[in-house]
Amino acid sequence: MEHRHLVHEPTPTSEESARVRGEPIEIGGKALVFKAGDRFLLFVVSAARRVDSKRLRKAVGARGIRFASRDELHELTGLVPGSVPPFGRPILDLDLVVDESVLANDRIAFNAGSLTESVIMSTRDWLEIAAPDLVVDVAEAS
Repeated sequence: MEHRHLVHEPTPTSEESARVRGEPIEIGGKALVFKAGDRFLLFVVSAARRVDSKRLRKAVGARGIRFASRDELHELTGLVPGSVPPFGRPILDLDLVVDESVLANDRIAFNAGSLTESVIMSTRDWLEIAAPDLVVDVAEAS
């Protein structure tokens, strides 16, 4: 599986990541951890879009949904916001939910467990490796 690995300055935002990668923001796979009801899940969306939390809540069948706190994120993943890679089990012990906006691109770029390292690979290869638990359509333009 072909991919590019980049080491770069710290990039805590999607915009900064796209800039240092030299790639359009749309191919960025923004990985967000949510608490949905009584469980946590990893949601991946194109960095050019934002999640409609009401639609995501409905799609995953949760009564309520919120972002994981910084402490919860660290406890669940050992990572800081902005460094979470777009992989659930077995890498991160979380259900993986992917928005269709990610699948609209031929490649995906993401921070690889660090604010200073990125990977760019084909979306097809990523999908094969990541094996999402659920694909939804809950994103809207930023």
